[in-house]
Amino acid sequence: MLRKLIFLFIALPVAIILILLSVANRHSVQLSLDPFNSVDPAVAFSLPFFVFLFAALMIGMVLGSMATWFKQGRYRKAARREHTDAVKWQCEAENQKKRAEELAVELNPELKAISLSDRAA
Repeated sequence: MLRKLIFLFIALPVAIILILLSVANRHSVQLSLDPFNSVDPAVAFSLPFFVFLFAALMIGMVLGSMATWFKQGRYRKAARREHTDAVKWQCEAENQKKRAEELAVELNPELKAISLSDRAA
């Protein structure tokens, strides 16, 4: 439900604005990557202006995602470490439980007669 609300109130208006900008800026614009020769640039692209708008948006999204991913790296590392510790301690608990059952059977031989299903219940 929350995702639908986010989509309706944020993503949908942004999409409408981008579509309106695309329709309004269909004329061709030249992007020059040569700072020394603006009259006859060595590297230049001539595309509709909305293409540059979308490219800037996409590049910003990718760079923002990468920055977030790198910034949250320590949390992912801590989560992996804690998961490894949890698995280790779970195995240790299972081993101790098994050892306690073996010790109980060793100290009380009449427990051997009780089936495993009765002990589990």
